[in-house]
Amino acid sequence: MKLSPTFGSPSLTNDCQPGEPLWRIVPTRDENGRLLTDFMMLIPRLCEKSASEIERVTGHIRSILSLHSEVVFADLNLALNLLWVSLRPTRGAMAEITAAIRVLVPEAVLVANQGRTS
Repeated sequence: MKLSPTFGSPSLTNDCQPGEPLWRIVPTRDENGRLLTDFMMLIPRLCEKSASEIERVTGHIRSILSLHSEVVFADLNLALNLLWVSLRPTRGAMAEITAAIRVLVPEAVLVANQGRTS
């Protein structure tokens, strides 16, 4: 399952085909050429959950990300139980988004973030 790379409105698809490596598809700059920042969250054992539970979690994530215009890319890798999000650097946005995800998906853990400066 993938939260597809659409500017401002991540959408969920049920694409079970092998995907491109993230280093090839993750944007590093926004539509204005400004550098983006990234974070990853581990959602332990998500891939072991029922289809309805996975759909519930992805729905929560989608609803949270859609509220934040800073988000330009999101990918949920079920094989790795890993959510990758790229966003425009905005003070407090990463903390706000990760906290909101943790409220609805308490098992989600922030494992990495990459702040970039121009």
